[in-house]
Amino acid sequence: MNLVIVESPAKAKTINKYLGDEYKVLASYGHIRDLPSKNGSVDPEQDFKMEWEVDSFSKKYLKEITDAVKESSKIILATDPDREGEAIAWHVKEYLNEKKLLKDKEIERVVFNEITKKAVTHGIENPRQIEPLLVDAYMARRALDYLVGFNISPILWTKLPGSKSAGRVQSVALKLITEREHEIEAFIPKEYWSLNVKFKDKNNNIIISNIFKINSKKIEKFSFRNKNEINRAKDEIKSKKFNITDISTKIVNRNPLGPFTTSTLQQVSSGKLGFGASRTMQLAQKLYQGIEIEGETVGLITYMRTDGTNISEEAVSTFRKYIEDQHGKNYLPQNPLSYSGKKAKNAQEAHEAIRPTEISRTPSSIKKYLSTDQFKLYNLIWSRALASQMESAKFDRNTVTISSDDTKTICKATGSVIKFDGFLKIYKSENKDSEENILPQMTKGTVEIDDFIDEQHYTQPPPRYSEASLVKKLEELGIGRPSTYASIISVISTRGYAETINKRFHPTDRGKLITAFLEKLFTQYVDYNFTAKLEDQLDEITSGKIEWINVLDEFWKSFNNNVQSVKEKRT
Repeated sequence: MNLVIVESPAKAKTINKYLGDEYKVLASYGHIRDLPSKNGSVDPEQDFKMEWEVDSFSKKYLKEITDAVKESSKIILATDPDREGEAIAWHVKEYLNEKKLLKDKEIERVVFNEITKKAVTHGIENPRQIEPLLVDAYMARRALDYLVGFNISPILWTKLPGSKSAGRVQSVALKLITEREHEIEAFIPKEYWSLNVKFKDKNNNIIISNIFKINSKKIEKFSFRNKNEINRAKDEIKSKKFNITDISTKIVNRNPLGPFTTSTLQQVSSGKLGFGASRTMQLAQKLYQGIEIEGETVGLITYMRTDGTNISEEAVSTFRKYIEDQHGKNYLPQNPLSYSGKKAKNAQEAHEAIRPTEISRTPSSIKKYLSTDQFKLYNLIWSRALASQMESAKFDRNTVTISSDDTKTICKATGSVIKFDGFLKIYKSENKDSEENILPQMTKGTVEIDDFIDEQHYTQPPPRYSEASLVKKLEELGIGRPSTYASIISVISTRGYAETINKRFHPTDRGKLITAFLEKLFTQYVDYNFTAKLEDQLDEITSGKIEWINVLDEFWKSFNNNVQSVKEKRT
């Protein structure tokens, strides 16, 4: 018998159906071992040797696995295709080795980027060995998180009683939230006014224009700072005669956006569907692992933890055929579109972006098999992926220029009319496409001032972070990775360091206190550049550029000195 080990029961169920009787598929239920939260789980004195412990939850599933191993000739480790998946495969193999169960057994590692019959069969036919560099990167990350948490947290408990703990990446995310709060508290609003002019032509057409120049002086956001300045501007404009001097039209293209990565999916799902990062990932996981459709369990989307921005050539050609068949040739760009603009920094870039496994499986055709939220998310992923291979939308952008007789005062009005919807037929992008301003048909000649529209405004403080904007900021800074965003966010909330009010993060007093404490006493370890550089080093371990022990060594020397000096300080 061949034993296949995956990490989740849902995935086990789907794969079982594809492989037939010679295979038995069991789930490890995630990680089977972890570092016990006690002193000495990682020993810097002995090359960061780690003591692993099987948790009580995993024991019963491991018994099932070890029993099955005894009866199997081949063990196939088929955990997820990323760093965590590689680590789980490594743990299972190590555990079975320690139990001396692998003698005379074949052991293979296989991965699939989607859970479809074709992908699973292809994976099984193309096994490889466990990637030691991916495991090294996992070890380094796990050891770092343990060393930071285990050394800073006890200091927090004694110096700031009631604090839960401090995580390596969570502390940096909390710092972002707290800094934003300080910016909001220190913000002083500035008053400014806007002024528009309503003109009427000889056919009584009305056009609302922005002022571009008054008396040769360009108008900026803060040109009018109060009502008096607005009144002076009105008097100045009223004293002149105006003509439409130019009407220009140009065609503007709007290009589709690329298919989703983990981070963009979390951001758009939050904005459009109101799902938090954790909710989005739970739903995506279910769509990836398989949904039962007419008695068959099918994985509906490709792997959902990815930085990759492109999709496979095979998928692109099925997308292109679908677009031509369903929407016609004019919706199909001449060549396939590519989105590999910014290169992701780590091994997870080998994955495709998130896309449906079968484009012909339209959201409406499988709606009855999905829960309401699953349908919403599948619809979003399906539309965005298909739209990414469609023709650009084309707009007629009209600009009417209205000048005073002395040409020193100029007003402009712009409007757009959609000429060809292109990809917008499938996916309304994040820009407000529907709110195009359409101008009436006008001809050159004299116009009268009909009215003025003036408005008072105040500058606004920067907004507090939502889950989506926090993920975006972490990604921009290069902190955390796709697989970690959701957990970073949930930890901040569950520890009581920030609370969510109207979907925005407000740091609690304790959160502010902890940030101030860490910034003062562990400055380097909550520094954005330092944390991002550490992430890069973890990625360089994956590509074999540096040794994981060296990364930990370099980190530990200065960090340990810092910890010792803080311990001696009085609160």
